[in-house]
Amino acid sequence: MQNRNVSDIIEKYLKSILADSKQIEIKRAEIAQQFDVVPSQINYVIKTRFNIQNGYIVESKRGGGGYIRIAKVNLANNVNIIDQLIAYIGEQIDARKGFQIIQSLYEDKVLTKKEANLILATIDSNTLSFANKDLEDTVRAKILISVLNRLRYEE
Repeated sequence: MQNRNVSDIIEKYLKSILADSKQIEIKRAEIAQQFDVVPSQINYVIKTRFNIQNGYIVESKRGGGGYIRIAKVNLANNVNIIDQLIAYIGEQIDARKGFQIIQSLYEDKVLTKKEANLILATIDSNTLSFANKDLEDTVRAKILISVLNRLRYEE
């Protein structure tokens, strides 16, 4: 199996299983064996592709009977999820991670395409082109947190 695409293939496989149910439980070693990769490759895919900013909650239990549970969550229908996103954003967030959050909100139909594009234009690095990268990431975080707080009280 080609190493350059293995993460994409594993992600696609896990998402295809998630399409049939909102939650799955996998054994890291079994998935690694299935794709002929080391178990840390499975950890990498889960850490980078199945996280809160992409609309997933991941729980794991280590040990012999251990598992990794991945659940797709609707980002706006749960105040706890919004709180987790705000905590994830923290004081600063880069453009790529900000894009992932807005993309997930769009995919969950929380935002329309037009709304998502307006927010993306607002948090884009070209818009927030400060000489100080930390200041840019701080302003982006404040904008995203403000948007999330507005979504919390929308209904």
